[in-house]
Amino acid sequence: MTTRGALFRSLVDICGMRFARLAGRADTVAGAQASWVAAPPTIDGVAAIVRLAVEHDLAVVARGAATKLDWGARPTRADMLLDTGRLAGVWHHAPTEGVAEIGAGTPLRAAQAALARGGYRLALDTPSVGATIGGVIAADEAGPLAHRHGSVADQLAGVSYVSATGILTHSGGRAADGTPDRGVGRLLSGSAGALGVIVSATVRVLPQPASRAWVRRSIWTPLELYDVVRGLLRSRVQAAAVEFDLPASRPVLVPRQRAPRGPGTLAVLLEGEPGEVLERSTRMADLLGEDAAIRSEPPAWWGRYPFGPDDVALRVTVPSADLHAAIYAIRDAAGATVPVRGSAGTGVVHASLPGNAHPDRVAAVLEAVRGVLLGRAGSCVVVSAPPAIRDAVDLWGPVASPDLVRRVKERFDPAGRLAPGRFYGA
Repeated sequence: MTTRGALFRSLVDICGMRFARLAGRADTVAGAQASWVAAPPTIDGVAAIVRLAVEHDLAVVARGAATKLDWGARPTRADMLLDTGRLAGVWHHAPTEGVAEIGAGTPLRAAQAALARGGYRLALDTPSVGATIGGVIAADEAGPLAHRHGSVADQLAGVSYVSATGILTHSGGRAADGTPDRGVGRLLSGSAGALGVIVSATVRVLPQPASRAWVRRSIWTPLELYDVVRGLLRSRVQAAAVEFDLPASRPVLVPRQRAPRGPGTLAVLLEGEPGEVLERSTRMADLLGEDAAIRSEPPAWWGRYPFGPDDVALRVTVPSADLHAAIYAIRDAAGATVPVRGSAGTGVVHASLPGNAHPDRVAAVLEAVRGVLLGRAGSCVVVSAPPAIRDAVDLWGPVASPDLVRRVKERFDPAGRLAPGRFYGA
């Protein structure tokens, strides 16, 4: 039997005939073609696949629902696509402990639906439709609720992953001072699967709020957004999320002489008991002023990205006090009012550039924006882009402690077997 035939037989033994195959044309990672696809049924099966990859010197890229597989850098190799879709379900829910262990291949929406039957939820509301728990962690993807509850890493009480040598490893528990030990979970968050194959996560679980309300008002300019949000954050009205949407629009020199409402929107989510939410939403509407209104449903853009699959998607992270400067920098560099949307409270926002722009033009925009953000403790990364642009521009920009990043990769994956080239180029 040839080496290729022996490898296929081993994959079938681990996964079953229906779940091991040669990769097709659609089995790519940011444009890199895979050779094999394997979907193991158990955690032990994941470990066996990785050990098999070690034996045959194959690079492994984990795949959940593939909603963000084209994000980030193209891997230098993608020999084996390890599909985690069969690692699904809420495996253990301990309401008294406030946590649940969830399989990495579980769609976030499915996990939320299962927990909702008992009156609970995860404080995760990521925009990617169909995203899995493992994919959300690997991409460090957050939604509006991050304003109140923190990032994905903040939600992790523990994580189980298979190392680059095929060893199942558990991380979590409590530190010496009694606080959750999230060290490895924080490293795995945003690692694009380059440090370990996540197989399950123990995530914080919260009671579902009895009532929700959104307070909305129109916004004309980034500077007005800054003024309104500054007053909001200084108030004592506790918000679950503070999001804004500034769509692409023609600049208005004398705003209120042209239209009754600004082109942008600021929306604030309030959660809690019905009476409490009513009282706080009324106070919030008074605080926001202008045309503020209370609604029982979110705006149509809530929890959605401002970019499409063929656009250049940027993620900007900056202190909220400098958010307006970042938005002006993007628009000035692009020479247009490009759409910008995200969290005004956390300062994590996304912007969209045309996918048909010349790579040199995109590179110039990135250089200008990063120059403005450099002195403001901010960053601008390219989340996704058409292949010609992705391969031509610096996706990350300045990386804090690049030597540390390389040492982390070498510590977890010295052979460079897991998603090589995906972790800040390491």
